Amino acid sequence: MTTETAPSSNFLRSIIENDLQSGHLESRRWGPPPATAQARLAAPVDTARIRTRFPPEPNGYLHIGHAKSICLNFGLAKDYDGICHLRFDDTNPEKEEDEYVRAIIDMVQWLGFEWSVGGVEHCYYASDYFEAMYGFAEALVQAGHAYVDEQSAEQMRATRGTLTEAGTDSPWRDRPAHESLRLLREMRAGVHPDGRMALRARIDMASPNINLRDPVLYRIRHAEHHRTGNTWCIYPMYSWAHPVEDALEGITHSICTLEFEDQRPFYDWILQRLAELGQLAAPLPRQYEFARLNLEYVVTSKRKLRELVLEGHVNGWDDPRLPTLAGLRRRGYTPASIRLFCDRLGVSKADSRIEYSVLEQALRDDLDPIADRAVAILDPLRLVITNFPDARIETCSAPLNPHAPDGPRRRFPFTRTLYIERDDFREDPPRKYFRLFPGNLVRLKYAWVIRCTGFTRNEDGDITEVQAEYLPDTRSGTQGADAIKVKGTITWISAVHAIAAEFRLYDRLFLDAHPDSGQRDFLQLINPESCRTVQGLLEPGVRAVPGATWQFERLGYFVADRELSTPERPVLNRSVTLRDTWART
Repeated sequence: MTTETAPSSNFLRSIIENDLQSGHLESRRWGPPPATAQARLAAPVDTARIRTRFPPEPNGYLHIGHAKSICLNFGLAKDYDGICHLRFDDTNPEKEEDEYVRAIIDMVQWLGFEWSVGGVEHCYYASDYFEAMYGFAEALVQAGHAYVDEQSAEQMRATRGTLTEAGTDSPWRDRPAHESLRLLREMRAGVHPDGRMALRARIDMASPNINLRDPVLYRIRHAEHHRTGNTWCIYPMYSWAHPVEDALEGITHSICTLEFEDQRPFYDWILQRLAELGQLAAPLPRQYEFARLNLEYVVTSKRKLRELVLEGHVNGWDDPRLPTLAGLRRRGYTPASIRLFCDRLGVSKADSRIEYSVLEQALRDDLDPIADRAVAILDPLRLVITNFPDARIETCSAPLNPHAPDGPRRRFPFTRTLYIERDDFREDPPRKYFRLFPGNLVRLKYAWVIRCTGFTRNEDGDITEVQAEYLPDTRSGTQGADAIKVKGTITWISAVHAIAAEFRLYDRLFLDAHPDSGQRDFLQLINPESCRTVQGLLEPGVRAVPGATWQFERLGYFVADRELSTPERPVLNRSVTLRDTWART
Protein backbone atom coordinates (compact mmCIF):
# COMPACT_ATOMS: atom_id res chain seq x y z
CA MET A 1 0.00 0.00 0.00
CA THR A 2 1.28 3.48 -0.76
CA THR A 3 0.43 6.83 0.73
CA GLU A 4 1.95 8.81 -2.14
CA THR A 5 -0.37 10.90 -4.25
CA ALA A 6 -0.48 12.00 -7.85
CA PRO A 7 1.85 14.93 -8.66
CA SER A 8 0.33 18.33 -7.98
CA SER A 9 0.72 21.23 -10.36
CA ASN A 10 3.26 23.94 -9.65
CA PHE A 11 5.06 26.73 -11.49
CA LEU A 12 7.95 24.45 -12.51
CA ARG A 13 5.59 21.98 -14.12
CA SER A 14 3.96 24.84 -16.00
CA ILE A 15 7.35 26.00 -17.29
CA ILE A 16 8.31 22.49 -18.44
CA GLU A 17 4.94 21.90 -20.11
CA ASN A 18 5.19 25.23 -21.95
CA ASP A 19 8.74 24.38 -23.08
CA LEU A 20 7.65 20.99 -24.35
CA GLN A 21 4.62 22.46 -26.09
CA SER A 22 6.71 25.11 -27.83
CA GLY A 23 8.88 22.41 -29.43
CA HIS A 24 12.16 24.27 -29.00
CA LEU A 25 13.66 21.36 -27.03
CA GLU A 26 12.94 18.72 -29.65
CA SER A 27 16.04 19.27 -31.79
CA ARG A 28 18.47 19.01 -28.89
CA ARG A 29 21.39 16.68 -29.32
CA TRP A 30 23.13 14.84 -26.54
CA GLY A 31 26.37 12.99 -26.13
CA PRO A 32 28.39 11.91 -23.07
CA PRO A 33 29.67 14.95 -21.19
CA PRO A 34 31.68 17.04 -21.31
CA ALA A 35 30.14 17.90 -24.66
CA THR A 36 31.31 21.22 -26.10
CA ALA A 37 29.59 22.78 -29.13
CA GLN A 38 31.42 20.65 -31.69
CA ALA A 39 30.73 17.38 -29.84
CA ARG A 40 27.11 18.32 -29.20
CA LEU A 41 26.37 19.12 -32.83
CA ALA A 42 27.82 15.78 -33.91
CA ALA A 43 25.79 13.83 -31.34
CA PRO A 44 22.42 12.12 -31.96
CA VAL A 45 19.10 13.72 -31.04
CA ASP A 46 18.44 13.54 -27.31
CA THR A 47 15.81 10.91 -26.53
CA ALA A 48 15.16 12.48 -23.10
CA ARG A 49 12.41 15.08 -23.31
CA ILE A 50 14.03 17.08 -20.50
CA ARG A 51 17.18 16.81 -18.39
CA THR A 52 17.44 17.91 -14.77
CA ARG A 53 20.20 17.36 -12.26
CA PHE A 54 20.81 16.96 -8.53
CA PRO A 55 24.27 18.48 -7.93
CA PRO A 56 25.44 18.02 -4.31
CA GLU A 57 28.89 19.03 -3.16
CA PRO A 58 30.51 15.99 -1.49
CA ASN A 59 31.50 17.89 1.66
CA GLY A 60 28.99 16.37 4.07
CA TYR A 61 25.97 14.11 4.44
CA LEU A 62 22.66 14.85 2.76
CA HIS A 63 19.88 16.21 4.98
CA ILE A 64 16.11 16.60 4.77
CA GLY A 65 16.48 19.82 2.76
CA HIS A 66 18.32 17.92 0.05
CA ALA A 67 15.47 15.41 -0.04
CA LYS A 68 13.15 18.09 -1.41
CA SER A 69 15.57 18.84 -4.26
CA ILE A 70 16.15 15.14 -4.94
CA CYS A 71 12.43 14.37 -5.11
CA LEU A 72 11.79 17.44 -7.23
CA ASN A 73 14.54 16.93 -9.81
CA PHE A 74 14.24 13.16 -10.16
CA GLY A 75 10.45 13.37 -9.96
CA LEU A 76 10.11 15.95 -12.73
CA ALA A 77 12.44 13.98 -14.98
CA LYS A 78 10.40 10.82 -14.43
CA ASP A 79 7.04 12.53 -14.95
CA TYR A 80 8.10 14.13 -18.23
CA ASP A 81 10.00 11.18 -19.75
CA GLY A 82 13.31 12.83 -19.03
CA ILE A 83 16.54 11.99 -17.24
CA CYS A 84 17.94 13.38 -14.00
CA HIS A 85 21.71 13.41 -13.56
CA LEU A 86 23.45 12.88 -10.27
CA ARG A 87 26.38 15.28 -10.39
CA PHE A 88 29.04 15.72 -7.74
CA ASP A 89 30.03 19.36 -7.68
CA ASP A 90 33.55 18.63 -6.44
CA THR A 91 35.26 21.96 -7.08
CA ASN A 92 36.42 22.60 -3.49
CA PRO A 93 39.25 20.13 -2.74
CA GLU A 94 39.80 21.16 0.86
CA LYS A 95 36.41 19.95 2.12
CA GLU A 96 35.43 17.06 -0.16
CA GLU A 97 35.95 13.36 0.53
CA ASP A 98 35.11 10.01 -1.04
CA GLU A 99 33.21 9.11 2.15
CA TYR A 100 30.67 11.80 1.33
CA VAL A 101 30.40 10.64 -2.28
CA ARG A 102 29.51 7.12 -1.11
CA ALA A 103 27.06 8.43 1.47
CA ILE A 104 25.29 10.62 -1.11
CA ILE A 105 24.94 7.75 -3.58
CA ASP A 106 23.57 5.54 -0.79
CA MET A 107 20.95 8.07 0.25
CA VAL A 108 19.70 8.98 -3.24
CA GLN A 109 19.24 5.28 -4.01
CA TRP A 110 17.60 4.70 -0.62
CA LEU A 111 15.04 7.38 -1.46
CA GLY A 112 14.15 5.29 -4.49
CA PHE A 113 15.85 7.15 -7.34
CA GLU A 114 18.24 5.92 -10.02
CA TRP A 115 20.33 7.63 -12.71
CA SER A 116 20.95 4.61 -14.93
CA VAL A 117 18.80 4.88 -18.06
CA GLY A 118 19.06 2.56 -21.05
CA GLY A 119 22.34 1.16 -19.78
CA VAL A 120 23.90 4.64 -19.39
CA GLU A 121 25.02 5.75 -15.92
CA HIS A 122 24.21 9.44 -15.63
CA CYS A 123 26.43 9.99 -12.61
CA TYR A 124 28.96 12.74 -13.26
CA TYR A 125 31.67 14.75 -11.53
CA ALA A 126 32.53 18.39 -12.05
CA SER A 127 36.18 17.40 -11.75
CA ASP A 128 35.82 15.47 -15.02
CA TYR A 129 35.15 18.80 -16.71
CA PHE A 130 38.16 20.70 -15.36
CA GLU A 131 39.99 20.59 -18.69
CA ALA A 132 36.93 21.76 -20.64
CA MET A 133 36.26 24.52 -18.11
CA TYR A 134 39.82 25.71 -18.32
CA GLY A 135 39.59 25.83 -22.12
CA PHE A 136 36.47 28.00 -21.78
CA ALA A 137 38.34 30.29 -19.40
CA GLU A 138 41.12 30.82 -21.93
CA ALA A 139 38.52 31.59 -24.60
CA LEU A 140 36.93 34.25 -22.35
CA VAL A 141 40.33 35.82 -21.66
CA GLN A 142 41.24 35.94 -25.37
CA ALA A 143 37.87 37.54 -26.16
CA GLY A 144 38.37 40.21 -23.49
CA HIS A 145 35.62 38.84 -21.21
CA ALA A 146 37.99 37.89 -18.36
CA TYR A 147 41.25 39.06 -16.84
CA VAL A 148 43.75 38.05 -14.18
CA ASP A 149 43.52 40.28 -11.13
CA GLU A 150 46.45 40.59 -8.73
CA GLN A 151 44.48 42.21 -5.94
CA SER A 152 44.16 40.26 -2.70
CA ALA A 153 40.81 38.84 -1.66
CA GLU A 154 40.50 41.63 0.93
CA GLN A 155 41.15 44.29 -1.72
CA MET A 156 38.56 42.74 -4.02
CA ARG A 157 35.96 42.82 -1.25
CA ALA A 158 36.83 46.43 -0.43
CA THR A 159 36.42 47.56 -4.05
CA ARG A 160 33.29 45.55 -4.76
CA GLY A 161 30.98 48.30 -3.53
CA THR A 162 27.69 47.97 -1.68
CA LEU A 163 24.04 47.56 -2.55
CA THR A 164 23.81 51.34 -2.95
CA GLU A 165 27.34 52.20 -4.13
CA ALA A 166 29.06 51.05 -7.32
CA GLY A 167 32.26 49.07 -7.16
CA THR A 168 35.70 50.31 -8.20
CA ASP A 169 37.57 48.95 -11.20
CA SER A 170 40.59 46.81 -10.45
CA PRO A 171 43.90 48.35 -11.57
CA TRP A 172 44.41 45.14 -13.56
CA ARG A 173 41.02 45.22 -15.26
CA ASP A 174 42.31 46.57 -18.58
CA ARG A 175 45.50 44.57 -18.82
CA PRO A 176 46.07 43.15 -22.32
CA ALA A 177 44.50 39.76 -23.04
CA HIS A 178 47.85 38.18 -23.83
CA GLU A 179 49.14 39.18 -20.38
CA SER A 180 46.13 37.71 -18.63
CA LEU A 181 46.46 34.55 -20.70
CA ARG A 182 50.13 34.18 -19.73
CA LEU A 183 49.33 34.66 -16.05
CA LEU A 184 46.39 32.26 -16.21
CA ARG A 185 48.68 29.61 -17.63
CA GLU A 186 51.18 30.32 -14.89
CA MET A 187 48.39 29.94 -12.34
CA ARG A 188 47.54 26.55 -13.79
CA ALA A 189 51.21 25.52 -13.84
CA GLY A 190 51.53 26.21 -10.11
CA VAL A 191 53.92 29.15 -10.46
CA HIS A 192 52.02 31.35 -8.00
CA PRO A 193 51.01 30.75 -4.37
CA ASP A 194 47.47 30.66 -2.99
CA GLY A 195 45.77 34.05 -3.07
CA ARG A 196 48.43 35.68 -5.24
CA MET A 197 46.01 36.28 -8.14
CA ALA A 198 42.64 35.20 -9.50
CA LEU A 199 40.79 35.10 -12.80
CA ARG A 200 37.78 37.43 -12.91
CA ALA A 201 35.00 37.95 -15.44
CA ARG A 202 34.90 41.44 -16.95
CA ILE A 203 31.26 42.51 -16.75
CA ASP A 204 30.21 45.72 -14.97
CA MET A 205 31.57 47.05 -11.67
CA ALA A 206 28.64 49.50 -11.51
CA SER A 207 25.93 46.85 -11.94
CA PRO A 208 23.10 47.06 -9.39
CA ASN A 209 23.50 43.28 -9.06
CA ILE A 210 26.68 42.78 -7.03
CA ASN A 211 27.03 39.29 -8.53
CA LEU A 212 27.84 40.93 -11.90
CA ARG A 213 30.68 43.08 -10.53
CA ASP A 214 33.50 41.11 -12.10
CA PRO A 215 33.02 37.87 -10.16
CA VAL A 216 35.96 35.52 -9.62
CA LEU A 217 36.09 32.53 -11.97
CA TYR A 218 39.24 30.74 -10.74
CA ARG A 219 41.26 30.91 -7.53
CA ILE A 220 44.60 29.30 -6.72
CA ARG A 221 44.40 26.38 -4.27
CA HIS A 222 47.42 24.13 -3.81
CA ALA A 223 45.34 21.32 -2.32
CA GLU A 224 44.95 17.64 -3.13
CA HIS A 225 41.65 16.76 -4.76
CA HIS A 226 39.87 13.54 -3.81
CA ARG A 227 39.72 12.45 -7.48
CA THR A 228 42.31 14.42 -9.44
CA GLY A 229 45.01 14.43 -6.79
CA ASN A 230 47.53 17.22 -7.40
CA THR A 231 46.88 17.57 -11.13
CA TRP A 232 45.26 20.96 -10.59
CA CYS A 233 46.16 23.89 -8.39
CA ILE A 234 43.47 26.25 -9.68
CA TYR A 235 39.81 25.48 -9.02
CA PRO A 236 36.64 27.03 -10.48
CA MET A 237 34.26 29.02 -8.31
CA TYR A 238 30.81 27.48 -7.99
CA SER A 239 29.06 30.41 -9.70
CA TRP A 240 31.26 29.83 -12.77
CA ALA A 241 31.27 26.05 -12.66
CA HIS A 242 27.51 25.67 -12.18
CA PRO A 243 26.31 26.99 -15.59
CA VAL A 244 29.23 25.40 -17.43
CA GLU A 245 28.53 21.98 -15.91
CA ASP A 246 24.85 22.27 -16.81
CA ALA A 247 25.73 23.12 -20.40
CA LEU A 248 28.31 20.35 -20.75
CA GLU A 249 25.69 17.84 -19.59
CA GLY A 250 22.88 19.17 -21.78
CA ILE A 251 20.67 20.10 -18.83
CA THR A 252 17.43 21.76 -19.93
CA HIS A 253 16.03 22.90 -16.58
CA SER A 254 18.56 23.82 -13.89
CA ILE A 255 16.44 23.92 -10.73
CA CYS A 256 18.03 25.67 -7.74
CA THR A 257 16.96 26.98 -4.37
CA LEU A 258 15.95 30.60 -4.02
CA GLU A 259 19.31 31.91 -2.77
CA PHE A 260 20.66 31.43 -6.31
CA GLU A 261 18.10 33.79 -7.85
CA ASP A 262 20.51 36.74 -7.76
CA GLN A 263 23.13 34.56 -9.48
CA ARG A 264 20.89 33.85 -12.46
CA PRO A 265 22.04 36.91 -14.49
CA PHE A 266 25.64 35.72 -14.17
CA TYR A 267 24.55 32.17 -15.07
CA ASP A 268 22.99 33.52 -18.26
CA TRP A 269 25.94 35.84 -18.99
CA ILE A 270 28.44 32.98 -18.86
CA LEU A 271 26.43 30.74 -21.17
CA GLN A 272 25.69 33.51 -23.66
CA ARG A 273 29.34 34.54 -23.90
CA LEU A 274 30.50 30.97 -24.43
CA ALA A 275 27.80 30.38 -27.03
CA GLU A 276 28.86 33.52 -28.88
CA LEU A 277 32.43 32.23 -28.86
CA GLY A 278 31.30 28.95 -30.41
CA GLN A 279 32.11 26.94 -27.28
CA LEU A 280 28.51 25.89 -26.48
CA ALA A 281 25.58 24.88 -28.67
CA ALA A 282 21.97 26.02 -28.33
CA PRO A 283 19.56 25.54 -26.72
CA LEU A 284 21.28 26.65 -23.52
CA PRO A 285 20.18 25.57 -20.04
CA ARG A 286 17.85 27.82 -18.09
CA GLN A 287 17.92 28.28 -14.34
CA TYR A 288 14.76 28.33 -12.20
CA GLU A 289 14.49 28.81 -8.45
CA PHE A 290 12.19 27.44 -5.76
CA ALA A 291 11.95 27.98 -2.01
CA ARG A 292 14.25 25.79 0.04
CA LEU A 293 13.01 23.63 2.90
CA ASN A 294 13.19 25.37 6.28
CA LEU A 295 12.16 22.88 8.96
CA GLU A 296 11.55 23.86 12.57
CA TYR A 297 13.66 22.41 15.42
CA VAL A 298 16.60 21.48 13.18
CA VAL A 299 19.70 23.02 11.68
CA THR A 300 20.66 22.09 8.12
CA SER A 301 23.81 24.18 7.77
CA LYS A 302 26.60 21.75 6.87
CA ARG A 303 28.96 23.77 9.06
CA LYS A 304 26.69 23.44 12.07
CA LEU A 305 25.96 19.78 11.42
CA ARG A 306 29.69 19.14 11.20
CA GLU A 307 30.17 20.99 14.50
CA LEU A 308 27.52 18.82 16.17
CA VAL A 309 29.24 15.67 14.91
CA LEU A 310 32.90 16.55 15.41
CA GLU A 311 32.40 18.03 18.89
CA GLY A 312 30.49 14.97 20.07
CA HIS A 313 27.10 16.58 20.69
CA VAL A 314 25.64 13.69 18.66
CA ASN A 315 26.93 10.23 17.81
CA GLY A 316 27.96 10.57 14.19
CA TRP A 317 26.33 11.70 10.96
CA ASP A 318 23.66 9.01 11.27
CA ASP A 319 22.60 9.94 14.81
CA PRO A 320 18.79 9.54 14.81
CA ARG A 321 18.37 13.06 16.19
CA LEU A 322 19.98 14.70 13.16
CA PRO A 323 18.06 15.84 10.07
CA THR A 324 20.55 13.99 7.87
CA LEU A 325 18.94 11.37 5.67
CA ALA A 326 21.24 8.78 7.25
CA GLY A 327 20.00 9.84 10.68
CA LEU A 328 16.36 9.82 9.62
CA ARG A 329 16.78 6.33 8.13
CA ARG A 330 18.33 5.06 11.35
CA ARG A 331 15.51 6.63 13.33
CA GLY A 332 13.00 4.67 11.28
CA TYR A 333 11.87 7.09 8.60
CA THR A 334 11.01 5.33 5.36
CA PRO A 335 11.78 6.53 1.84
CA ALA A 336 8.03 6.66 1.15
CA SER A 337 7.42 8.87 4.19
CA ILE A 338 10.06 11.38 3.09
CA ARG A 339 8.75 11.43 -0.47
CA LEU A 340 5.24 11.94 0.92
CA PHE A 341 6.50 14.79 3.12
CA CYS A 342 8.16 16.50 0.15
CA ASP A 343 5.05 16.06 -1.98
CA ARG A 344 2.86 17.63 0.70
CA LEU A 345 5.15 20.65 0.91
CA GLY A 346 4.62 21.43 -2.76
CA VAL A 347 6.83 23.81 -4.72
CA SER A 348 6.71 27.58 -4.47
CA LYS A 349 8.89 30.67 -4.63
CA ALA A 350 7.91 31.86 -1.13
CA ASP A 351 10.15 30.98 1.83
CA SER A 352 8.37 29.54 4.85
CA ARG A 353 9.04 27.55 8.02
CA ILE A 354 7.58 24.05 8.08
CA GLU A 355 6.43 22.62 11.40
CA TYR A 356 8.31 19.49 12.40
CA SER A 357 4.98 17.79 13.04
CA VAL A 358 4.35 17.74 9.26
CA LEU A 359 7.37 15.46 8.83
CA GLU A 360 6.29 13.26 11.73
CA GLN A 361 2.74 12.93 10.41
CA ALA A 362 4.04 11.81 7.02
CA LEU A 363 5.82 8.93 8.78
CA ARG A 364 2.71 8.00 10.77
CA ASP A 365 0.59 8.03 7.63
CA ASP A 366 3.06 5.82 5.80
CA LEU A 367 3.59 3.30 8.62
CA ASP A 368 0.06 3.01 10.00
CA PRO A 369 -1.28 0.78 7.20
CA ILE A 370 1.84 -1.40 6.97
CA ALA A 371 3.58 -1.64 10.37
CA ASP A 372 3.15 -4.83 12.38
CA ARG A 373 1.72 -4.32 15.85
CA ALA A 374 3.21 -5.63 19.07
CA VAL A 375 3.41 -4.77 22.77
CA ALA A 376 6.42 -3.27 24.51
CA ILE A 377 6.73 -2.34 28.18
CA LEU A 378 9.15 0.49 28.87
CA ASP A 379 8.80 0.71 32.67
CA PRO A 380 7.78 -2.77 33.84
CA LEU A 381 5.69 -3.42 36.95
CA ARG A 382 4.95 -7.02 37.99
CA LEU A 383 1.30 -8.07 37.96
CA VAL A 384 0.28 -11.39 39.54
CA ILE A 385 -3.11 -12.93 38.67
CA THR A 386 -3.64 -14.71 41.97
CA ASN A 387 -6.49 -16.98 40.84
CA PHE A 388 -4.73 -18.11 37.64
CA PRO A 389 -2.93 -21.43 38.10
CA ASP A 390 0.83 -21.13 38.24
CA ALA A 391 1.53 -23.77 35.58
CA ARG A 392 -1.27 -22.76 33.22
CA ILE A 393 -0.48 -21.06 29.88
CA GLU A 394 -3.19 -19.69 27.63
CA THR A 395 -2.51 -18.45 24.10
CA CYS A 396 -4.01 -15.09 23.17
CA SER A 397 -3.97 -13.60 19.69
CA ALA A 398 -4.52 -10.36 17.78
CA PRO A 399 -4.26 -9.19 14.18
CA LEU A 400 -0.70 -8.48 13.13
CA ASN A 401 -2.17 -5.29 11.67
CA PRO A 402 -5.68 -4.04 12.48
CA HIS A 403 -6.05 -2.74 8.92
CA ALA A 404 -6.08 -6.39 7.86
CA PRO A 405 -8.35 -8.04 10.50
CA ASP A 406 -8.60 -11.23 8.46
CA GLY A 407 -4.89 -11.33 7.75
CA PRO A 408 -2.01 -12.87 9.74
CA ARG A 409 -2.32 -12.96 13.52
CA ARG A 410 0.26 -12.74 16.23
CA ARG A 411 0.06 -15.13 19.19
CA PHE A 412 1.41 -14.61 22.69
CA PRO A 413 1.12 -16.47 26.01
CA PHE A 414 -0.93 -15.44 29.05
CA THR A 415 0.47 -16.64 32.38
CA ARG A 416 0.00 -16.09 36.11
CA THR A 417 2.76 -13.47 36.28
CA LEU A 418 2.71 -10.58 33.84
CA TYR A 419 4.32 -7.19 33.37
CA ILE A 420 2.40 -3.97 32.79
CA GLU A 421 3.50 -0.36 32.44
CA ARG A 422 4.13 1.20 35.82
CA ASP A 423 2.06 4.18 34.76
CA ASP A 424 -0.95 1.87 34.33
CA PHE A 425 -1.32 1.48 38.12
CA ARG A 426 -2.09 4.08 40.76
CA GLU A 427 -2.48 3.52 44.44
CA ASP A 428 -4.43 6.77 44.72
CA PRO A 429 -5.68 7.60 41.22
CA PRO A 430 -6.57 11.10 40.04
CA ARG A 431 -10.01 11.89 38.65
CA LYS A 432 -10.82 10.27 35.30
CA TYR A 433 -8.03 7.71 35.72
CA PHE A 434 -9.51 4.57 34.21
CA ARG A 435 -6.61 2.17 34.46
CA LEU A 436 -5.64 -0.13 37.33
CA PHE A 437 -6.07 0.83 40.98
CA PRO A 438 -7.30 -1.03 44.10
CA GLY A 439 -10.79 -2.39 43.54
CA ASN A 440 -11.03 -1.25 39.93
CA LEU A 441 -11.83 -3.40 36.91
CA VAL A 442 -9.81 -3.11 33.67
CA ARG A 443 -9.35 -5.28 30.62
CA LEU A 444 -6.01 -6.81 29.82
CA LYS A 445 -6.01 -6.23 26.08
CA TYR A 446 -6.82 -9.38 24.05
CA ALA A 447 -7.31 -11.33 27.31
CA TRP A 448 -9.54 -11.08 30.40
CA VAL A 449 -11.04 -8.45 32.65
CA ILE A 450 -9.22 -8.27 35.99
CA ARG A 451 -9.96 -6.70 39.37
CA CYS A 452 -7.11 -5.22 41.39
CA THR A 453 -6.94 -6.83 44.86
CA GLY A 454 -3.75 -5.36 46.30
CA PHE A 455 -0.11 -4.40 45.86
CA THR A 456 3.27 -4.86 47.53
CA ARG A 457 5.93 -2.33 48.52
CA ASN A 458 9.64 -2.82 49.12
CA GLU A 459 11.64 -1.43 52.04
CA ASP A 460 12.00 1.92 50.28
CA GLY A 461 8.25 2.26 49.87
CA ASP A 462 8.26 1.63 46.12
CA ILE A 463 5.48 -0.50 44.66
CA THR A 464 7.08 -3.66 43.28
CA GLU A 465 4.05 -5.84 42.58
CA VAL A 466 0.32 -5.57 41.95
CA GLN A 467 -2.11 -8.39 42.63
CA ALA A 468 -5.37 -9.00 40.78
CA GLU A 469 -7.97 -11.66 40.02
CA TYR A 470 -9.18 -12.46 36.54
CA LEU A 471 -12.86 -12.95 35.68
CA PRO A 472 -12.88 -16.28 33.79
CA ASP A 473 -15.95 -15.60 31.63
CA THR A 474 -14.69 -12.30 30.17
CA ARG A 475 -12.07 -13.46 27.71
CA SER A 476 -11.80 -11.33 24.58
CA GLY A 477 -13.50 -12.83 21.57
CA THR A 478 -15.96 -14.91 23.61
CA GLN A 479 -19.64 -14.30 24.32
CA GLY A 480 -18.86 -13.08 27.82
CA ALA A 481 -16.37 -10.48 26.67
CA ASP A 482 -18.96 -7.69 26.85
CA ALA A 483 -20.80 -8.94 29.93
CA ILE A 484 -18.86 -6.55 32.14
CA LYS A 485 -18.25 -3.01 30.95
CA VAL A 486 -14.90 -1.46 31.82
CA LYS A 487 -13.52 1.97 31.04
CA GLY A 488 -9.86 1.06 30.87
CA THR A 489 -7.75 -1.32 28.78
CA ILE A 490 -4.05 -1.91 29.43
CA THR A 491 -1.29 -3.81 27.64
CA TRP A 492 0.73 -6.61 29.20
CA ILE A 493 3.46 -9.20 28.54
CA SER A 494 3.99 -12.61 30.11
CA ALA A 495 6.86 -12.33 32.60
CA VAL A 496 8.16 -15.78 31.72
CA HIS A 497 8.21 -15.15 27.97
CA ALA A 498 9.14 -11.45 27.81
CA ILE A 499 12.20 -10.44 25.74
CA ALA A 500 14.58 -7.96 27.39
CA ALA A 501 15.30 -5.00 25.14
CA GLU A 502 16.87 -1.55 25.12
CA PHE A 503 14.69 1.34 24.00
CA ARG A 504 16.08 4.67 22.82
CA LEU A 505 13.46 7.36 23.10
CA TYR A 506 14.44 10.09 20.68
CA ASP A 507 12.95 13.54 20.69
CA ARG A 508 13.73 16.80 18.94
CA LEU A 509 17.36 17.82 19.17
CA PHE A 510 16.61 21.47 19.93
CA LEU A 511 14.20 23.10 22.34
CA ASP A 512 13.74 26.18 20.17
CA ALA A 513 11.83 26.04 16.89
CA HIS A 514 14.43 28.27 15.20
CA PRO A 515 17.79 27.25 16.71
CA ASP A 516 19.83 28.86 13.93
CA SER A 517 18.13 32.26 13.91
CA GLY A 518 19.60 35.48 15.27
CA GLN A 519 22.98 35.66 16.95
CA ARG A 520 22.33 32.94 19.52
CA ASP A 521 24.65 29.99 20.11
CA PHE A 522 22.63 27.10 18.70
CA LEU A 523 24.57 24.64 20.88
CA GLN A 524 23.01 26.22 23.97
CA LEU A 525 19.57 25.28 22.66
CA ILE A 526 20.18 21.52 22.55
CA ASN A 527 17.43 19.53 24.24
CA PRO A 528 19.02 17.59 27.16
CA GLU A 529 16.19 15.05 26.88
CA SER A 530 16.64 14.48 23.14
CA CYS A 531 17.60 10.86 23.83
CA ARG A 532 16.63 8.72 26.82
CA THR A 533 17.67 5.08 27.06
CA VAL A 534 15.50 2.67 29.06
CA GLN A 535 15.59 -1.08 29.63
CA GLY A 536 12.23 -2.69 28.96
CA LEU A 537 10.47 -5.74 27.60
CA LEU A 538 9.13 -6.97 24.28
CA GLU A 539 6.25 -9.24 23.44
CA PRO A 540 7.56 -12.73 22.58
CA GLY A 541 7.70 -13.30 18.86
CA VAL A 542 9.16 -9.87 18.07
CA ARG A 543 12.36 -10.48 16.14
CA ALA A 544 14.48 -7.36 16.15
CA VAL A 545 16.09 -7.67 12.72
CA PRO A 546 17.93 -4.39 11.99
CA GLY A 547 15.64 -2.03 10.11
CA ALA A 548 12.40 -3.84 11.03
CA THR A 549 9.59 -1.51 12.12
CA TRP A 550 6.64 -1.92 14.50
CA GLN A 551 3.91 0.07 16.10
CA PHE A 552 4.16 -0.75 19.78
CA GLU A 553 0.64 -0.32 21.04
CA ARG A 554 0.03 2.95 22.90
CA LEU A 555 3.72 3.91 22.61
CA GLY A 556 4.44 4.80 18.99
CA TYR A 557 6.48 3.55 16.05
CA PHE A 558 9.85 1.93 16.68
CA VAL A 559 12.60 0.51 14.50
CA ALA A 560 15.33 -2.00 15.30
CA ASP A 561 18.59 -0.02 15.21
CA ARG A 562 20.51 -0.68 11.99
CA GLU A 563 23.89 -0.70 13.74
CA LEU A 564 23.29 -2.08 17.22
CA SER A 565 20.24 -4.33 17.27
CA THR A 566 20.40 -8.14 17.09
CA PRO A 567 17.67 -10.71 17.71
CA GLU A 568 19.58 -11.70 20.85
CA ARG A 569 20.01 -8.13 22.09
CA PRO A 570 17.28 -5.90 20.63
CA VAL A 571 17.90 -2.16 20.51
CA LEU A 572 14.80 -0.23 19.44
CA ASN A 573 14.70 3.42 18.37
CA ARG A 574 11.48 5.34 18.77
CA SER A 575 10.77 6.86 15.37
CA VAL A 576 7.69 8.90 16.31
CA THR A 577 4.95 8.89 18.93
CA LEU A 578 1.38 7.96 18.04
CA ARG A 579 0.34 11.59 18.15
CA ASP A 580 2.01 14.98 18.16
CA THR A 581 3.28 15.61 21.68
CA TRP A 582 4.60 19.06 20.73
CA ALA A 583 1.26 20.40 19.52
CA ARG A 584 1.03 24.16 19.85
CA THR A 585 -1.50 25.57 22.26
